[in-house]
Amino acid sequence: MTLIKSVISKRNTIIKPIWLMRQAGRYLPEFQKIRKRNPDFIKLCLNIKKVREITLQPIKRYDLDAAIIFSDILMVPYGLGQNVEFRKNFGPYLGNFYLPDFKNFKKKNFKSRLNPVYKSIEMVKQELFGKKDLIGFVGGPWTVVLYMLNKASPKKNLTKSLSDKGLIIDMIKFTNSFIKLHIQEQIKSGANIIQIFDSWAGLVSENNLEDLIYKPTKELVKFTQSKKIPCICFPRNIKNYFEFTKFVKPNAISIDYNVSPEKILKNINIPIQGGMNPSVLLSNKRKLEKTADYYLSVFKNHPYIFNLGHGVLPKTKPNMVEYLIKIVRRFNERAS
Repeated sequence: MTLIKSVISKRNTIIKPIWLMRQAGRYLPEFQKIRKRNPDFIKLCLNIKKVREITLQPIKRYDLDAAIIFSDILMVPYGLGQNVEFRKNFGPYLGNFYLPDFKNFKKKNFKSRLNPVYKSIEMVKQELFGKKDLIGFVGGPWTVVLYMLNKASPKKNLTKSLSDKGLIIDMIKFTNSFIKLHIQEQIKSGANIIQIFDSWAGLVSENNLEDLIYKPTKELVKFTQSKKIPCICFPRNIKNYFEFTKFVKPNAISIDYNVSPEKILKNINIPIQGGMNPSVLLSNKRKLEKTADYYLSVFKNHPYIFNLGHGVLPKTKPNMVEYLIKIVRRFNERAS
């Protein structure tokens, strides 16, 4: 059994496998060369050969324990026909979205628009020879709908339509059927783990968590599990990880860097992933070693996947990532 799946299935509590969110991308010089020649980010995500190459770059450089397909959570709005572009020094910018116009959108058209993503997964799967996990992913329903309505990152502004709970729930129901389709096609293509990134879960008030986060996410988790594939949830900055896991029942929970490892360990029995602040990789080796060892020691007797509490930052030096991996491998050697 592959390492990540062995942790998720609780067959392994000793060895701590490692992969990193955004491990393939902006901080790697080999990726930067490709990106300069491919300024349109969505087109790059649909370039089968380049996606294969980018996905495998950190595997070849570091020999991490899992590959995560190079893609984006906004491929779902793109698949639905909404215009999606990434503007320099701004981030994602989406076109207008009117739910009544999209209600009759055909699933075959969605699959056709995202078919290059699935072909890329097939190619990466062949390269891994079943020796490493291949992680597919989607955005959480709330986060995807937030982008579709807001048309930009909530860091920029929040549109008034996001105060219309009825509209949001209606859109989540509609969008979730296509998110499930995206999960299904990734699994068919070779993904053996699915991660749900709910990047903006922390924006939802406590009285709206059940309707906007818990229920629609549980629907995706159950769907994924029905395909005999484990599901990791990353509800970043959620108000209560314990309540989330109790309601949603994912196979593993990925925590952000604002969470206390000791506290989460006391409250949660399922496998845990992540937690370390990615900014530690911008510091020095001494601090990196101290921080990484802290997480490893806290979770030494618990099923744990080493990861970050968010994605690798653009200014991260590859040699710091390499050193982090050495720290984790050294811990594993001692433990075994």
